[in-house]
Amino acid sequence: MAGVLNLFQAFGLSAASGLNAYVPLLVVGLLARFTNLIHLHEPYDVLTHPLVLVALAALAALDFVGDKVPGVDHVLHLLGLVVHPAAGALLFLAANSDSGTVNPVLAAVCGLVLAGGIHAARATARPVATATTAGVANPLVSFAEDVVALVLSILAVVVPVVAALLVLLLVAALVQFVRRRRRRAVKRSATGAARLPTE
Repeated sequence: MAGVLNLFQAFGLSAASGLNAYVPLLVVGLLARFTNLIHLHEPYDVLTHPLVLVALAALAALDFVGDKVPGVDHVLHLLGLVVHPAAGALLFLAANSDSGTVNPVLAAVCGLVLAGGIHAARATARPVATATTAGVANPLVSFAEDVVALVLSILAVVVPVVAALLVLLLVAALVQFVRRRRRRAVKRSATGAARLPTE
């Protein structure tokens, strides 16, 4: 049973890192250092080191502010194509280290794909918010992502089953969003082709 809960925990933390790479790392580091809610084995216990926690807090603060600024947020999303999947892989490995339920290579791949996929969908959605609201909604969308990442990270540690269910809902919502965008793109291209003058 513990192995299954660790697996749910790993999925929740990796998904959260797709929305915000630094908040889940900081939450895990703080909870592992100051509570008994999560146990990190070597080398993942480095997340509990004071200097690492300070660095993560600083990065989280910079990301929190930068992601609210139009233009800067797009640069952060490009960097996030590497940072978010890496954080997802690290968190999946860290959560899995307590039970070793999943092979480490598979665990890293799962975390990488989950966090990378969620970040890619998030980065795809942001230009829509920018275009439809002239960038006004970007800070609100970013703040909502930060809140979801924080809540999901805490739930992943405290109530892993609930976190796993939320991940399923989040993935389903993102899949629906991507499908809608593709349908609209196909309709636009079809409408554009129909309007082209014929010889």
